[in-house]
Amino acid sequence: MNNKDEQADDYRSLLLLDEISKNDELTQRDLSKNLGVALGLINSYIKNLASRGFITVSAIPKKRYKYYLTPTGFAEKTRLTYQHLQNFTNLYRVARRDFHTLFQNVRSSMIKKIVFCGVDEVTEIAFLSLKEAELELAGIIDKYPSKKKFFGHDVLSIEGIKDIDYDIVVITCFQGGGQLREGLLSAGVAGHKIYDISVEGWLKKIEHHP
Repeated sequence: MNNKDEQADDYRSLLLLDEISKNDELTQRDLSKNLGVALGLINSYIKNLASRGFITVSAIPKKRYKYYLTPTGFAEKTRLTYQHLQNFTNLYRVARRDFHTLFQNVRSSMIKKIVFCGVDEVTEIAFLSLKEAELELAGIIDKYPSKKKFFGHDVLSIEGIKDIDYDIVVITCFQGGGQLREGLLSAGVAGHKIYDISVEGWLKKIEHHP
């Protein structure tokens, strides 16, 4: 497993441990929906966390299960949270710098209406830089549409780009930029209208940031 895969694995583990710590009556289907992760992958993570002693699984009637964090699991959650905060601090600096440069260049090109593609921590960083450049957020799309509003916008499916008036699309996601780009191209977005500041890889950018 390479560094990028390990970081994605740790982040998903942290999200799972956090969800379970807040509610022990969640089903695997609930966890899949809440985290936007495939059900089969949730099952795999649950088994892995249980085998490492981070959670215990208790059967309840009607073939359901409850998941509990063990003391070791709480310690692991704390460790992963600290690690994630360190990574996010570096990510914030790099993304803030690169989004600032991108949007200032875009502004000088008379482009006004921007669509964000992909929703996570990076999206919030992009929004700050967008507002500073006095550009318009025309909409937000993602692989996983959501009824929860983000910066006043519904999060639409990638196919929803067809219903948005925009000039360019900016990929604003820490993970899966390549898949998002493929989805945009499949939805009919011209390649020259897709911008992605993470094309060299976020981890590489972070590791080499002074």
